[in-house]
Amino acid sequence: MARDEALIGRIGVLTMATRGRAGPGEVQVSVRGGTEVFIAWSPEPLPRGTSVLVIESRGHRAVDVSAWDDPLADFPAEGDR
Repeated sequence: MARDEALIGRIGVLTMATRGRAGPGEVQVSVRGGTEVFIAWSPEPLPRGTSVLVIESRGHRAVDVSAWDDPLADFPAEGDR
């Protein structure tokens, strides 16, 4: 069960809600020049569409995630200034 270090610290979006300790959901992550889907575990239930931070790789296409609020989301993009 090899960890995938390239995933840790990446931002993703839940495509299927997580259920906390009751079960995993699914997350889509931009990595390696494309997007990939992984089984996502979280300590608390998170709804579909939640932005998440990958905090750990479990190997075998499974990751631990935490809800993520982008601290720069309220700033205009560089071309919009």
